Amino acid sequence: MRFPLNQTTSIARYMRRMKKAGSGIFPLVLMLEPLHACNLTCSGCGRIREYKDRLSSMLSVDACLKAVDECGAPVVSICGGEPLLYPKIKELVEGTLARGRVVYLCTNGQVLPEKLSLLTPHKMFNINVHIDGLAGTHDAIVERQGAFDKAVAGVVAAKKAGFTVCTNTTVYRQTEVSEIKALFDYLEGLGVDGFLISPGFDYADVSDQSQFLTREAIREKFSQLRDAGRGKRVWSTPFFLDFLAGTRDYSCTPWGNVTYNVAGWKAPCYLITDSHYSTFADFMANTEWDKYGPGRDKRCTNCMCHCGFEPTVALNATSTIRDALTMARWTIF
Repeated sequence: MRFPLNQTTSIARYMRRMKKAGSGIFPLVLMLEPLHACNLTCSGCGRIREYKDRLSSMLSVDACLKAVDECGAPVVSICGGEPLLYPKIKELVEGTLARGRVVYLCTNGQVLPEKLSLLTPHKMFNINVHIDGLAGTHDAIVERQGAFDKAVAGVVAAKKAGFTVCTNTTVYRQTEVSEIKALFDYLEGLGVDGFLISPGFDYADVSDQSQFLTREAIREKFSQLRDAGRGKRVWSTPFFLDFLAGTRDYSCTPWGNVTYNVAGWKAPCYLITDSHYSTFADFMANTEWDKYGPGRDKRCTNCMCHCGFEPTVALNATSTIRDALTMARWTIF
């Protein structure tokens, strides 16, 4: 199977339960940011800029696990910042897994080899290493010479230790399709279990907007990337990739990926901040979800990111028999 079986069935059971209960709005993924401090200064990152006054702040493990419980999402993505800088990362990962969640630890890989001893392979646990291209491109984007080699060393060490490892690649204006194909070939040779890919979002807090793609440019770029990923263990769903290539159309599901961090529940979504709430219930009840998405909010004009549209795919993947069969084949093979 493309994903570990336990993870796939856990998410499917959750979705069936929520739909059967008549829940119209429910999150699929919790983006949990226990801190925003980072050991890199990636040129396209909005977090270290938006939360520059809170880089020394951290959530307690209890606060993090309370958010996991409040939210109920079957997938928890522990990110940041760099989550391996979080002093209680072992306790946080173990506490989240103990609650039956699928866990992704999203890291830039710079300190992964020396931190692996804090972690234990688990059927519901994935290490997600961010790699934006081959050495020259990746190092330029993260603004650190040698960062690619360190990330690769982290991948190699994690695979050797028995972890499930995927990579996440953000596509920018300067990204070459041929390089992404070469990157996938290289990472496949290292034994990486899956590849995630998504276009970069034009964060308002990032001064250099020239690196981001317009909606038209995303479609042009991903119509080529769609072929580059064929035959590879791409974990981004085929319908999401079709959407990026312009052959399918989806609306945004802003509540599909919710974010909790040192400021609280971030509204309305992972990418846009209009307010923060202290409780999950207030966040869900008071956010005007219908105000957001392309054609509704000008900040969403060029957004085709996974955090808003992969949930839409997941919620509609079985809307027709043909789509259900396509997704089943993709999941199994």
